[in-house]
Formats: sequence, C-alpha cells, structure tokens
Amino acid sequence: MIASLQRLATVAALGLVLVVVAVTWRVATEAAPALSIQRTLASYVRFPGDAPMLAWPRAGEAAVEVQGIGGITTSAKLTPVPIASVAKVMTAYLTLLEHPLAPGAEGFTMTITPADVAEEERRAALLQSTLPVKAGERITERQALQALLLPSANNVAALLAVHDAGTLAAFVARMNSTARALDMVSTRYTDPSGFNDETVSTAIDQLKLARVAMRERAFAAIVAEPSAELPVVGSVTNLDTLLGRDGYTGIKTGSDRAAGGCFMFAKHVVIAGRRLTVLGVVLGQREGALIEAALASAQRLGDSVAAALRVETVLPAGTRVLSASNADGHRTTAATAGALQEIGWSGLELAVRVAVRPAMTSWRTGERVATIVVGGGVVLPMTVVAVRPLGGPSLGWRLLHLL
Repeated sequence: MIASLQRLATVAALGLVLVVVAVTWRVATEAAPALSIQRTLASYVRFPGDAPMLAWPRAGEAAVEVQGIGGITTSAKLTPVPIASVAKVMTAYLTLLEHPLAPGAEGFTMTITPADVAEEERRAALLQSTLPVKAGERITERQALQALLLPSANNVAALLAVHDAGTLAAFVARMNSTARALDMVSTRYTDPSGFNDETVSTAIDQLKLARVAMRERAFAAIVAEPSAELPVVGSVTNLDTLLGRDGYTGIKTGSDRAAGGCFMFAKHVVIAGRRLTVLGVVLGQREGALIEAALASAQRLGDSVAAALRVETVLPAGTRVLSASNADGHRTTAATAGALQEIGWSGLELAVRVAVRPAMTSWRTGERVATIVVGGGVVLPMTVVAVRPLGGPSLGWRLLHLL
C-alpha cells in the first residue's frame, strides 16, 4: 500500500514537473504582441508668417513651384487659353520619349523632301516662324529639336510629328493622351507647333509638363543652349534672352496675337548650399512686344520666388511624434532626435510623412523607432527615437494569455 502511494506521489511529482516545464517553455517562447503605436504629430507643418507677395503678372495667368519643396502656387483663377509655341514643349517631350537622345548623340536622321520645302515656304508666307530647308538636306534629331526649341520653327514641329507618328493627326492624338496621363485636365492640343488658336492650356497644366520635360537630360541641355549651328541657315539664336542671367536656364517662349506673350521658365537658385530649381509658366502677357513682355513677367515672378525662400526649423529637437503602449497598458513616447530644417517661404505648408519600424515589441531609450520626411523629401530623413524604455508584456500577462 505504501509502495503504491509512493509510486503515485512520484508520478504526480513528475507530472507537476512536466507541467511546470511546459508552462515555462510556453511563457518563454510565446511571441510578444507588437506595441500599439499612435501618431501624435500633425500631418502638416507650416512656415511661420503670412504668404509672401510674389510678383504675379498684372494680366494673363501664371503658376510657379520650387522643385523638391512643392507648394504649387498660381495667380488668379486659371482658364484655358492659347499657348502659341509653348506647345512645342510637348512635341519635344514626346519625340524624346520615343527616341531617347544620349549626351553627344545625334539620334535619327530625316531627309528633306520637295514637299517639305513647299510646306516651309507656305508657312513662311503666313509669317510663321520657320527654319529654311532644301530638298535632299539631312537633319538629325538633335538638330531638329534645336530648331524646334531655340528659333521655334513650326515646320520642324510638323516634320518631327510626321516622323514619329506617321501623320499630324496621329501625333496630336498622342499629345492629348499624354496630357491626360499627366493630369493636364484643361489642355487641348490641335497641332504640334501651337500655331492654331484652338491649342489651349492653363499655366498650371503647362507647369506639370515642364516638370517632366526637364527630367529629360537632352531636353534640359538643348533649352539651355544660347545658339546652335544648323544646316542651310547656319547659326540660330535662342529666343530666350534671359538664358544664363541670374540662374535662368530655359525653357520655351511663345507668342502670337491670340496667345499674347508666353514663357515656360526654369531658374536655378542656391539656398544654404542646396541647389533648387524654380519652375514657372506665364501666359497672356501683352505689355509691349509680346516675347519681351513674357520674359519680363517671368523674370519678376522667378526673382520674387527666389527672394522669398529661406531656411526654417520646421520641427524642433524633441518634438513628440509617436505614442506607444504595450499589452499591460504601459506607455511611452518617441520624439525627433534633432531639429529638422527645411527650405520654403512664409505660410508654406509641408506634408509630414512618418515611417514607423514594423512589428516592434519593445523600445529602448534612444532607439530609432521611426523616420520623418518633410515636404519633397530631398533632404535626409529625420530620426525618431524612444524617449523612455517600454518593455514587452509582463509575466502575469503572459500567464493569463497562455490559452
């Protein structure tokens, strides 16, 4: 009897040991739940002060932005208007999309036909801007783009369109489908040169095009050329007389009776050692000679934007960004590890993105738990660190959650 009781006690003890071992193993290996994290930082930061008084044109319309910062700004309400030769920016952009041009390369070659000569003469008789050509002459893609963008040759716009799409109608269809893809909702192209008054757009739509066109290295290089040597005619000069002055580096002029003076422009500025590009568009300028009026309006606007730019601390060191809690309800916070500075102007609102490290089960003091990017994200992201430690769930919580 005693022996039986001893055996039962031994079995019970072994069972208890096994239970303790199993519970200990389960507690030790049970995956801790991830911390519950909430964002406490606002979605936007705002530069202090009132919005600057930019030098908007007194008539027509305009739009401007600083690349890498954002904050597209426009003049008054924008409506679709004729854009004259600014339309050639889309023609050049589509040509380079279909036929990329490497630095130093000439690209494809077109041979001028008698019909092309007759077409140039017809356009010249209508006082259009053209490039003289002769039958049998060969013109490269680079030369055609120079003729299109510097002296603004309408006949070359037609040559490029037909070479690319087979017919003018097919190319114009591509122009409009590309405009829709770029969210240029108020734009309608009816020809590749902009000579037709029915080719209309807004300053903000053309600003969207300027943004993507200037990413094409060949395009940016050609519009920055003050002159070029072309077949038959010899040297041609860029109609953009702002080029090379005070950081202006292109892009395209346009003018006629219906459109007035138009100019899509780019201006480089350096703020606190950082190189930025001001992109802008002015349309419908009529104070004096049309092209000169557009250039003057663009210069005043671009210069006023550059003058308004400054460096500002948008998030001081120690700004609270996140709040975290563990399964027991204990809480801690995370804050910026240093001051975050950005470039902008008074009143500018910049979006703030917070990227949190995924599935963290505990925080140590000073541990990087997230990063912040403000605005366009050109500057390095700011690190967010835990202010105080926060461990995983307690033993009591684990025991209660074994099942």
